[in-house]
Amino acid sequence: MPATTARSADTRRNILDAARRIMAHKGYSAVGLNEVLAAAAVPKGSFYHYFSSKDAFGEALLKSYFDDYLADMDQVLAQPGRSAAERLMSYWQMWRETQSFDECQGKCLAVKLGAEVSDLSEPMRLALKEGTGAIVDRLERAITSGLTDGSVAIDGAPRETAQILYDMWLGASVMAKIHRSLEPLDATTAMTRRLLHA
Repeated sequence: MPATTARSADTRRNILDAARRIMAHKGYSAVGLNEVLAAAAVPKGSFYHYFSSKDAFGEALLKSYFDDYLADMDQVLAQPGRSAAERLMSYWQMWRETQSFDECQGKCLAVKLGAEVSDLSEPMRLALKEGTGAIVDRLERAITSGLTDGSVAIDGAPRETAQILYDMWLGASVMAKIHRSLEPLDATTAMTRRLLHA
């Protein structure tokens, strides 16, 4: 990759990383582009060199977030020497930990931005749909692996169970933010164990 292209990619990533940190606390609508560019130490006039619009920026932000999230998830779900049930419970523990930051305000952009941007931007809604769908795909595969190794038992189909679990954890994360308490996540951990018979 030529040096100029590499610098451009680094600057673009720097903008997205700064936006992720700020929007995890404030949401999407409350954050102006100038605040993001200042945090990224990028000149104000150069935003449109990297993104064609604020919508394109929001879409890129979510895609970048899910790329990183899914890579972390893949690592947890591929831990060697552990049953599928143990790997799944490690994933949920990771989720609980990321949602415990800043008085349960968390770091998950799907939790923070999901309802807000789905009504504002179709490209961002679709990025959320694709990213959350990829999470459910991985949960389905892990549950299927657990059925194979005998560490998981479920009452429904793997896909249905994966979707229910994801929806349950997403809802619990919102409730943890509202109550500023980990109790909804702890209750969901217990229910997850029951649903998976793990």
